[in-house]
Amino acid sequence: MVVKTRIVIGGISHESNTFNMTRTRLEDFKIICGNDLLRDEAAIFLSRKDVEVIPTLYAKALPSGPVEKTAYIHMKEDLLRRIEETGRIDGVCLFLHGAMEVDEIGESESDLVKSIREIVGEETLISVSLDLHGNISRELIEFTDILTAYRTAPHIDSLETRKRAASLLVECFRRKIKPKPVIVKPPVILPGEFVVTDIEPASSLYSKLRELDESPSVLNSSLLVGMAWADTPSTSASVIVVAKEKKCKEAYEKACELARSYWEKREEFHLEVESGTIEETVRMAKASSKKPVFISDSGDNVTAGAAGDIPIFVEHLLSMNVTDAVVGGIIDPEAVKLCREAGVGSRLRIEIGGKIDRINGYPIDVEGRVVSITGDGAVFRAGGIDILLTERRIPWTTVENFKAFGVDPRDYKIVVVKKGYLTADLRRVAALSLIALSPGCTNLRIDQLDYKKITRPIYPLDKDFHWEPEEYQER
Repeated sequence: MVVKTRIVIGGISHESNTFNMTRTRLEDFKIICGNDLLRDEAAIFLSRKDVEVIPTLYAKALPSGPVEKTAYIHMKEDLLRRIEETGRIDGVCLFLHGAMEVDEIGESESDLVKSIREIVGEETLISVSLDLHGNISRELIEFTDILTAYRTAPHIDSLETRKRAASLLVECFRRKIKPKPVIVKPPVILPGEFVVTDIEPASSLYSKLRELDESPSVLNSSLLVGMAWADTPSTSASVIVVAKEKKCKEAYEKACELARSYWEKREEFHLEVESGTIEETVRMAKASSKKPVFISDSGDNVTAGAAGDIPIFVEHLLSMNVTDAVVGGIIDPEAVKLCREAGVGSRLRIEIGGKIDRINGYPIDVEGRVVSITGDGAVFRAGGIDILLTERRIPWTTVENFKAFGVDPRDYKIVVVKKGYLTADLRRVAALSLIALSPGCTNLRIDQLDYKKITRPIYPLDKDFHWEPEEYQER
């Protein structure tokens, strides 16, 4: 009788913005359990490799403030219980982010993996897929056998990365390879918008990963930019190289080489599009002959954990007499309720925004008309500006996000979106893209943020210091 390889899959994934004072609750997570998790492409991939896939729990929430401790403990205990009940385990494949912060615990990925390690033992291989914007601790490296991260920003390889984590796990188990990861952390922290992987200098740095993977001593390699809006001791870039067998020293030397390259290029990273203040980008958009012009409200970027309710952009558009714009969007359940009660076509004066992020924003009064009511909110027209008011946090990554409100961004001259860099879907429709250096929890001018826990010195908060990787030490 052939005994199948048994691999557990699951994880808890969250990108935590510590400058956001709100907390991520249990109800903010989408949780997939049991057989529903077998529909994941990584699970399907494993099953095609003649592996018995054991689904546990996978939880993921939109980036926001740190996770409530009770929420994390609830999900963690559920995941651990499911692992304990599985019996024999040959491997564990986890889908994590790398920048999850939990109240009273702090960096939580290592806490989770350590707990799993205590259940499965030292000989069971643990493979982890990570976001390119993870802030990786040395403790996570200690408890994990394989780590592999996204290689694209904007991200288009999340599925590919999860499948790679699964494939490497199967390869190591069947070929009896004992992998060991090493990490080098260059003291650089850059907002993701400065490290777009298909432009220089990032494109050349990321192309080196393919070369590294072909080395006889290397199983896999990753370059992580880090999560700039997380004030933690682990916040920085990371180079992770997973060594084959006893090739750790060689792998570490290769990690050092790539880390040095990243360090040497630190002043060359830049935004891929023109940027300026809110007023400057609006003027650029108005002067352009192109349509639509997308302007990223980068300081209130929901996909990087900002609140999404700062209405300052609306205030500027109104004061600058813009007559053909849509703003996606402002989170304000109270304003949506007033629109619903008034009904479509009604004129009213309402206060919008500034209720969640009271540090960087404030409410503003707008007068206008309710254009439509949708499942997620309302469209409120003030002057020539359509404001998409929402009841929940929306990532604004696709044209469909707009169409759910009955609007098409291609119909407007100016499209304001609470994003940093645009996703592939929005890039396809944007005739011109600009980034406004606006205030908020995802302020691209990170020197304006109040860091207290980050390890110093670190570029660009500190400029005049020298860095070299530490000498290799056998662990």
